Amino acid sequence: MNRRDILKTAGLAAIGSALLPFDSLLKANTSNNKLPENNQSGLLSGRRKLGKSLEVSAIGLGVQNMSRTYQTTIPNRKEMHNIIQKAFDNGVTLFDTAEAYGPFECEKILGEATSSFRNKIVIETKFGWNIDQKSGVRMSGLNSRPEHIKLVVEGMLKRLRTDRIDLLYQHRVDPEVPIEDVVGTIQDLIKDEKVLHYGLSEPGVETLRRAHKIHPVTAIQNEYSLLWRGPEQKILPLCEELGIGFVAWSPLGVGFTTGAIDSNTKFAQGDIRSNETRFSSENITKNLAMVDVLKKWAEKKNATPGQISLAWLLHQKPWIVPIPGTTQMAHMVENSCADNIKFTTNEFKELSNELDAIKIIGDRLPPFVQQFSDVEAPLKKK
Repeated sequence: MNRRDILKTAGLAAIGSALLPFDSLLKANTSNNKLPENNQSGLLSGRRKLGKSLEVSAIGLGVQNMSRTYQTTIPNRKEMHNIIQKAFDNGVTLFDTAEAYGPFECEKILGEATSSFRNKIVIETKFGWNIDQKSGVRMSGLNSRPEHIKLVVEGMLKRLRTDRIDLLYQHRVDPEVPIEDVVGTIQDLIKDEKVLHYGLSEPGVETLRRAHKIHPVTAIQNEYSLLWRGPEQKILPLCEELGIGFVAWSPLGVGFTTGAIDSNTKFAQGDIRSNETRFSSENITKNLAMVDVLKKWAEKKNATPGQISLAWLLHQKPWIVPIPGTTQMAHMVENSCADNIKFTTNEFKELSNELDAIKIIGDRLPPFVQQFSDVEAPLKKK
């Protein structure tokens, strides 16, 4: 089933953007960028901690698009294996996927590619959409019922070729299932050593507090980039208060912060960005002011705009880990090199002031997709 059919089944013509950590798939050719050796070596040595104990590379790799790209093309599976292997060779230890990506196919790709070094990496995946576990058919809505979660995890373990999931997220908060029931189920899986840590993606703040009270949350996974800074309002302060890590999906602003998109860009049929008002003809020209700042700083630091935007994220907090996704080897290397970009205190203050002065116009998602974010789980009946 192709994504268009899946989305029709779900009744959400653009749900893909809310589900998936998309990133730079239309990135500008970087072969002409004259980067210093430390910005193009691809070696990633920085490490960060999610929660109290989960250590990962400072930059991870999202593999969602490795089964199907933004432009609906099917990447070469062997090359996707090569990119994952090369990312590991270059120091990446955090790999992100979900049952919804494919569905199932990206978990399979990741499992195939990492079997030889499984014990040296952290795999995170996500449950929560109403997907038939035998056929892979996506049905409408969400499903975080305890019995379904356990069934999903069994399938995940087989697809990922592993005996445990390092970090398991609820992909979206189910408005029909108390978070207490969800976390209780995850506790059972932790006792069985099938899950080691857990997190939530795009949750409501009170749901996060309730979940953390039952069992410590290791990480929150939300969209966060210079194009969408919403987590700065409530989620990031709460993560800092509770000692929770933060994994940023779409840290390159669905390709925007790389400089690959301009006012003349036409999106392919089915590309979710065509439905996002931040990319509308009346808004994109104004929003490009942010890219101009990134390009200026890229020249200053002998880097690329995408690297500057990732370095900015890394500089925010030591417990923020971006997971840019790509299907291009060169882009993966470029992204992982962003950890080499450092700012002095004065430089970062100057850069931040310039970026803060720019207001991004338009919404990140259509309303019928955005409705799945910031949801509060129902209270558990006594």
